[in-house]
Amino acid sequence: MDSKVDQLNKRIAEAHLGGGQKRIDKQHAKKKLTARERVNYIMDQGSFEETGALVTHRTTDFGMENQLYYGDGVITGYGTINGRLVYIYAQDFTVFGGALSETHAEKICKIMDLAVKVGAPIIGLNDSGGARIQEGVRSLGGYADIFYRNVQASGVIPQISAIMGPCAGGAVYSPAMTDFTLMVENTSYMFVTGPNVVKTVTNEEVSSEDLGGAQTHASKSGVAHKTSANDIECLDDLKTLLSYLPQNNTETAKPLDYNLQDEVRDVLATIVPDNSNKPYDMHQVISGIIDTDSFYEIHKDYAENIIVGFARLGGKSIGIVANQPQFLAGVLDVNSSKKAARFTRFCDCFNIPLLVLVDVPGFLPGTDQEWNGIIVNGAKLLYALSEATVPRVTVITRKAYGGAYDVMNSKHIGADLNFAWPGAEIAVMGAKGASEIIFKKEISNAENPSEKLAEKEAEYAEKFANPYRAAQRGFIDEVILPEDTRRKLIKAFAMLENKEVNVPKRKHGNIPL
Repeated sequence: MDSKVDQLNKRIAEAHLGGGQKRIDKQHAKKKLTARERVNYIMDQGSFEETGALVTHRTTDFGMENQLYYGDGVITGYGTINGRLVYIYAQDFTVFGGALSETHAEKICKIMDLAVKVGAPIIGLNDSGGARIQEGVRSLGGYADIFYRNVQASGVIPQISAIMGPCAGGAVYSPAMTDFTLMVENTSYMFVTGPNVVKTVTNEEVSSEDLGGAQTHASKSGVAHKTSANDIECLDDLKTLLSYLPQNNTETAKPLDYNLQDEVRDVLATIVPDNSNKPYDMHQVISGIIDTDSFYEIHKDYAENIIVGFARLGGKSIGIVANQPQFLAGVLDVNSSKKAARFTRFCDCFNIPLLVLVDVPGFLPGTDQEWNGIIVNGAKLLYALSEATVPRVTVITRKAYGGAYDVMNSKHIGADLNFAWPGAEIAVMGAKGASEIIFKKEISNAENPSEKLAEKEAEYAEKFANPYRAAQRGFIDEVILPEDTRRKLIKAFAMLENKEVNVPKRKHGNIPL
């Protein structure tokens, strides 16, 4: 091991590199990077300033007094990403496996405190084996200090976590309380208890990857918002995500330069099939509305019956929540409701306008949904949208049935503008189901019940399978042609730009968790 003097000189030299001086060779891109390589890659060249570079742990038990490393397993500091100030910490797995000690935690807490004081995003690059067991409760206290700061920073500054190695035990709760969690495939994992403990307690054999790998958390648990093939892609994803966000909750995301044109998109006129039971890809509708190639999807592989993500409209950042008819016909269920509610609340925290695209036949029925709390989970999305004070615009592309019509940003829960395409169907339920209930006696007494059902179904559809009844009541502001949607939305969000809402004084609401 290097002498203390050698370590000190090496640490000072590294600190004076000014982050970003070393660029990552593309041949090196698929490899797992060191903590300092990660920081240097993500920061603008020469912008990184390290803090606490000479900090060492204070443990004297178990021979630890002879194992002092400057920085104590975590790099902390500040710099710029694409010219924007950000604060960052990166755990160094080469020092005690990145294990968190009292001083390690103090460094992270200090950089988080600075981020909140100044009002700039905090980025955590996690790569740690967990608590430093030689320190006992002091290490556990360090985790709690970080958790507390995650909560205090929530809704004040954007918090983004990148899991770039192991993240186990108590360490998982800090990323869980940040706004977005990114994971690297095949090299990162998160779990409260590892495979060995699982086998001991439940006799279940499972690998680290299956228990808490990137794909597991991206598709099954929803813990991971985004996955990447390697460290470089993960850091690039993080930079892209950051570009849609403001510095803090008092600002708005910086718009890109954009010159308004005709803005009519003819492609939108042919996406929705004439057959109302035929699926289509809502991604095509989104692409037809937003600025070209500007959609950044969140939770892509989780609860695929709803789509959430960021995009730009006329150069300005917006959040999109959209039913996906291609999966489960776009119904709302437990997971999709939680997914959309969480995204909605983030956008509302950071002044990002919301566009809601609706094609929903209702809530998913069944004992599985009821027993897993579709009532309380569906209420989360209802609560989140009702609570949101940012500009909110809805476009009903096809179906809006039952309670799901109310939940999906209807006029009744405070949406600012609601548009519908001419083929939109707004009703309590589909024509067939409604006819079977309303005309049950008449159908059963008919000489040809199936013919009578078809007749009554057509009658009901004529009355409700269009948006004009809702428009007459003022529930829809305008029935628009699909190709005019982008132009209408650009104008709508521009009009709502200075929207202000005075909410009742309260400590906070009680969302149904």
